[in-house]
Amino acid sequence: MKVKIDESTCTGCGLCADNCPEVFELGDSVAKVIADPVPAEKEECAKEAAENCPVDAISIE
Repeated sequence: MKVKIDESTCTGCGLCADNCPEVFELGDSVAKVIADPVPAEKEECAKEAAENCPVDAISIE
């Protein structure tokens, strides 16, 4: 599984990095994906981060 962050949409709230730090980290102004592909044991965490993103900036492939 792969995840992407739309940097033009991301507000840098850090919710994804707080909930799933093995997959996301907060950069200077937006979140970044640090696990590509997402490890199988972290897929559920990444899905929850995408569902909980307040601006729907995370997409899952």
